[in-house]
Amino acid sequence: MLRGRVSSSSNHPRAHRLRLIDIMTAASAPRGERRFINMLGAAQICSWGTIWYGFPLIAEAMRGDLGWTKTEIYAAATLGMLLASLAAYPVGAAIDRGHGRKVMAGASIAAGLLLALWSQVDTLWLYYPVLAFLGCTQAAVLYEPAFAVVTRRVGPTRARGAITALTLWGGFASTVFIPLIQYLIDTQGWRGALLAMAGVNIVICGTLYARAIDPDRDAAPVPLAADEAAPLAGRAAVRAAMRLPAYWGLMVAWISYVGTFSALTYHFYPLLLERGLDAAATVMVLTVIGPAQVAGRIAVRALAHDLSVRQLGSAIVIVFPLVVIGFAYAPPNLLIIACLAAGYGAANGMTTIIRGAAIPEMVTRHAYGAVNGSIVAPMTVMQALAPLGAALLWQATGSYGPVLAAIFIGSLTFCAGFWFAALRSRPPVVAK
Repeated sequence: MLRGRVSSSSNHPRAHRLRLIDIMTAASAPRGERRFINMLGAAQICSWGTIWYGFPLIAEAMRGDLGWTKTEIYAAATLGMLLASLAAYPVGAAIDRGHGRKVMAGASIAAGLLLALWSQVDTLWLYYPVLAFLGCTQAAVLYEPAFAVVTRRVGPTRARGAITALTLWGGFASTVFIPLIQYLIDTQGWRGALLAMAGVNIVICGTLYARAIDPDRDAAPVPLAADEAAPLAGRAAVRAAMRLPAYWGLMVAWISYVGTFSALTYHFYPLLLERGLDAAATVMVLTVIGPAQVAGRIAVRALAHDLSVRQLGSAIVIVFPLVVIGFAYAPPNLLIIACLAAGYGAANGMTTIIRGAAIPEMVTRHAYGAVNGSIVAPMTVMQALAPLGAALLWQATGSYGPVLAAIFIGSLTFCAGFWFAALRSRPPVVAK
């Protein structure tokens, strides 16, 4: 019934948005697209679970075994993220040229080989280059390249629903892999766990990305509006986007967002301990965030299909400064802090969808990979440096109060940047 109404009124904006949000339902998505999203989503769980969420667990096990300091171990991860920022644009541009399968499958195999090599390290001189190259693979296998691949497959006007569905899959990565990797460390040691993680990337991720991504099935080029010139690609598309105020608003917004998010994420545990929670209560609070992210994404899919990315994002961004105020002034009560963490997690989950869909709606419908990659590069630099900056600020002051103040300022900058982009962005052009 829904499909019938959409088909008969395809030019109606509400019907169009319903198609976007219902892309994964049996009534509205072709079987091939559902299979594509399911396979890509399963691969994303494995990529995030092994390459991202596995690091802190392996790092702690290595520290106890090899006697390296936490700074020595984590500095290598920072180096990897900095190099990932350099890889973001070329990865996006390659996907724009139709090389998504080679990029994501090849990077997964490379990540597997690097994880296997990591399992053999005994010296820092080998550990650092392994983590540096492993960081580069993040730019080719996590959400940003996956969003670019999805946008090519379904087209920019239908990308939001597919991105929403994909992030629902990715939200389970920590739930699945953190306990699994910890079990492997407990039973096989950290070297054995890394070998298992290597196998997951080579066999599961490499196979799923290779089979799911088919450039021959990408959507046809977006029809141009009457006043639009021929689409640009690569650096020309990025230069054109840079002439738009909305591009710079999103740049400021996303750099501020990842700075606040990464600083808060890396320091959540000691911050909550300092605010008065005990270790058990702190762990309980942290376990709320992952499910809340998934719940937020489900809420977007179920309840917010009538809202544009501008509207949805403009409402969600204000949650972040409010939550930071809550963490700063709330009493050390488990229920209150857990509710704040749930709000933070839900807002973060919804922001992931907004981040993926903002470029086609607010900047340009063309060259998604290149334009998005040009924003991801400085984002990744901030993501790498913000936790270190927070640690230095804590060390200088002896308290997380100034750290929360800095995070609060970052959250306000995030709001200002997104609101500016929303006000100055171009209305979306819906192909008929």
